[in-house]
Amino acid sequence: MLNRLLNLPYPWELGLMLLTLHVALLANPGSSWALAAMMAHYGLFLIWQPIWRNEQKLSPMAVLLFLAVGIVLLNGINWWLLAFWHALLIGLLGGRVFSSQARQESIAYLLAMAYLLGMLLLWVEPRILGKVASIENISWLAQYVLPIFPANVLLLRIKRDMEVARTLDFFYSLMLFLLVVILVLASFAIERISQLDYPLILLRVLFSISGVMLALSWLWDPRAGFSGLGQLLSRYLLSVGMPFEQWLQRVATSADTARSSADFLDAAMRELSLLPWVNGGTWHTDSNNGTFGEASVHRANFIYHDFRLTLYTHWQLSPAITLHVKLLVQLMGEFYESKRREEQMHSAAYMRAVYETGARLTHDIKNLLQSLSALCTAAERIGNETNLVALIQRQLPQLTQRLQLTLDKLQAPETIQVETINATFWWIRLRDRYRDSGIMMTAKRIPPDDEVPQELFDSVLDNLLQNALDKRRANNNVKIAVTLLAGDNGISIKVEDTGSAIPEDIASQMFKSILPSQTGLGIGLYHAARQAEFLHYDLQLAKNEDGKVSFLLSPPAA
Repeated sequence: MLNRLLNLPYPWELGLMLLTLHVALLANPGSSWALAAMMAHYGLFLIWQPIWRNEQKLSPMAVLLFLAVGIVLLNGINWWLLAFWHALLIGLLGGRVFSSQARQESIAYLLAMAYLLGMLLLWVEPRILGKVASIENISWLAQYVLPIFPANVLLLRIKRDMEVARTLDFFYSLMLFLLVVILVLASFAIERISQLDYPLILLRVLFSISGVMLALSWLWDPRAGFSGLGQLLSRYLLSVGMPFEQWLQRVATSADTARSSADFLDAAMRELSLLPWVNGGTWHTDSNNGTFGEASVHRANFIYHDFRLTLYTHWQLSPAITLHVKLLVQLMGEFYESKRREEQMHSAAYMRAVYETGARLTHDIKNLLQSLSALCTAAERIGNETNLVALIQRQLPQLTQRLQLTLDKLQAPETIQVETINATFWWIRLRDRYRDSGIMMTAKRIPPDDEVPQELFDSVLDNLLQNALDKRRANNNVKIAVTLLAGDNGISIKVEDTGSAIPEDIASQMFKSILPSQTGLGIGLYHAARQAEFLHYDLQLAKNEDGKVSFLLSPPAA
């Protein structure tokens, strides 16, 4: 039956608790009616109380505390005790008002506070001061009008499934309790000193408290110089329950040292489990999840993007601690997202390296196939067997060597071996390879001892010449020329054609990124430029005009 009542959609326990208190106040404190009404009132208070949940098992200490309060309240009932009981109820209700988010629930608490404050000022306090006669003409308000407030509380509909967790803001409860106590004690002190009528005493006390509250509100957030009490209190609240700076430093260290986002979350959860009020928790992300500690009755859920955390605590979290934990969860979420982005960037960089290595090797193999095709074409045209054998003897070792270099790069893509070859010998083999391609080749004063990096020159020249040959296939009038230049810094080579100029948007990004190509992979010149940069050579588009497009591979400056 009690469970059925607790699930009713009305705050019946609060309304009945106030109505039974009203009956006890109207009866004489020593009468049997007052005692019976107070017993019913205290029982309803135990059902309503916002500190322990109704389904929670009470500890022996809590049971003894409730019994002690009940014995004192029933056996020592008088107007002073009722005044302090009113102050306690106002404090508890005030703590719930500021922590409640449901509109109907807040209205119920405000009506209850208005009733308690009205009864305290119009009924209880005049009897403490012995000033009942001074407000005799308005006592009917306390007897017949104020009970309307708890009656309206009974009519308010609150859905239990939408009701927020029962949390009590200790700071606001304590502040309201002290204000009511000051109101009662200050009225008593002024009455003993001045012997004024009760309305005048009440006005003095209310105006004095209002002035003090106004001064405190200004000191809370002043306009000139002083940071204010709000800043001092905020520093205190931000350090409630945990050493914030130390915890943040340890989590940041974990973010730096963790190898993955999962490792970071494990380390952060270990740090979170060390907090004195945390009993355990569970966390979930899109990729993994985990648990730590043990579950308890009190739980709080926090969500930040893809990171979801459920904390089990020893007691119900206050609003200040809840705000604190939200900040910590947001920091953990930011660190977690940072580690995830780092993993994604590392994976993307690895995949890009794999792609570029494969594309570069594929392009090298394509150049080898083109060289083999040119050799086969030359073999078909040469009728003299002696010349054919000499051509094959010159070209096959070079093709074998280039194929071996390609296989070496495939086995160890990060290892780059620089092998040089005599410039004159390399130039002779290049002319033999493109002898029947119609390319004009000119060399100017090649020093006999000059060396060139074989793989770089082969890769760059094959790419440049194949692009020029593709351009000539589209226009037979295009002429191609290769010039070998010898300078003080080393050997340079220039490839020039008479085709159309390269579009400006492509020319501006050439050698800087991978460009789309209709005849190839669009990656040859990009990797050729990276290879030249590694060896400190400079590959550039020397001229880009219609009828004169030239590329220049030059050695590093002295």
